[in-house]
Amino acid sequence: MLRFGILSTAKIGRDNVVPAIQDAENCVITAIASRDFARAREMADRFSVLHAFGSYEEMLASDVIDAVYIPLPTAQHVEWSIKAADAGKHVLCEKPIALKASEIDNLIAARDRNKVIISEAFMITYSPVWRKVRSLLQEGAIGELRHVQGAFTYYNRDPGNMRNIPELGGGGLPDIGVYPVISTRFSTGKEPSWIQAITERDAEFGTDIYSSVKADFGDFELSFYISTQMAGRQIMVFHGTDGYIEVKSPFNANRWGPEEIEVTNRGHNESRIIRFQDSRQYKCQAEAFARAAAGEKEEIVTLEDSKLNQKVIDAIYRASEQDGWEAV
Repeated sequence: MLRFGILSTAKIGRDNVVPAIQDAENCVITAIASRDFARAREMADRFSVLHAFGSYEEMLASDVIDAVYIPLPTAQHVEWSIKAADAGKHVLCEKPIALKASEIDNLIAARDRNKVIISEAFMITYSPVWRKVRSLLQEGAIGELRHVQGAFTYYNRDPGNMRNIPELGGGGLPDIGVYPVISTRFSTGKEPSWIQAITERDAEFGTDIYSSVKADFGDFELSFYISTQMAGRQIMVFHGTDGYIEVKSPFNANRWGPEEIEVTNRGHNESRIIRFQDSRQYKCQAEAFARAAAGEKEEIVTLEDSKLNQKVIDAIYRASEQDGWEAV
């Protein structure tokens, strides 16, 4: 059993990842850390976790954990991933693991010198939904892929929310822009070469709140938009010469809507719906990470893959400041 410590009492951990780890077959949570001991103890009691720590450093120095899950504000991900690795702990860190691709080089160095795993928590890559999309594309279910279309939006103008605070790494692209990119790259195995984009920022917060992006993958294009100040929507569509695949609840699986893939043929006279009974993508992620930490051969998100994904986000920001195409 891989013993996890949770670095902070953040909402995504409380609501999604911690319950999934506790439900996993090969890992368990043995400690919660917060800068406020009372909050750590409260969360530990809620999930029947034995150890609570009033500082991150104290938990990292302890021998009651083998790995950490980090759901801290984005701007702190690199710092604490390195500190955890230097303490000899495996690291599962919330996305985005860094705010610039160049920062990931320091994470790779920390991983290699400490011989631990550091992985970005892109839970969708462990989902049977997205692995089915990948296999359908590989099988040629829709012929030659020509275009991918996506959207991910929600409405949040809370000034106290980290997504609206630049100093904490807020903004739409770091928070949700990474998902259309990683899902397309994961499903197709291809990388984009060029980016064209428009990005708008909130005059009060200073964070990016809307982006419309076109990415040239050579054989096909990806076009998507994301926003933190629009009515909620999630969709991904893979359109080929012989049909298309529509992923109905692509990112917030089950919480957003039914986990379904619809495959429709070229003539639009034949369609099949593939349904999934709660894919448990966070549980799948925890179990895969634990197997990799145990030395088993397992497909996880590597730092090299994270760097490729972040290079696309970096290019979107650069492309938004000019007309025409920007190289990734």
